[in-house]
Amino acid sequence: MTISMHEASVGVFLPYLRNLSGLLDKAAAHAEERGLNSKNLLIMRLAPTMYDLAQQVGEACRHAVVGSALLAGREPAGLPALTHDIAGLQAHIAASIAFMEDLPRAEIDEAAKRNVAFRLKSGTELPFTGCSLLLTFSLPQFFFHVTTAYDILRHGGVDLVKKDFLGRR
Repeated sequence: MTISMHEASVGVFLPYLRNLSGLLDKAAAHAEERGLNSKNLLIMRLAPTMYDLAQQVGEACRHAVVGSALLAGREPAGLPALTHDIAGLQAHIAASIAFMEDLPRAEIDEAAKRNVAFRLKSGTELPFTGCSLLLTFSLPQFFFHVTTAYDILRHGGVDLVKKDFLGRR
């Protein structure tokens, strides 16, 4: 059996971004039910040197969008500014999903051996083939940030289970 580059990238990013959006919905409901300010959840972090929840969401989106764009040979979308409110984060996720849904499947499927470079925030470029970018960088980075967002919410008392992370299949 063969799996396409599109299935392994966009086909994975999209459902997990939707699941991440669902986690934020549960966070909002949790805060409302308890009379809490949801911003307190968004500034939580697991360790002092780690990104807070809002930034974890932003990084998950960034790795999905940039990785997918590189595979498609396109410029990454300009996403809305990252905010520390749930509505803004939901907009960030929605814009990421919309961008990836419009990427050409055929070009992504042909990207396995194409040379690409991921530009770090520092400006440093990391060279990859499409396949190595996806398997050794974009997917691991994406799942690190989605998992950390889930963990922060669990640590913050939001009633989540593994099914919320994995989605309903």
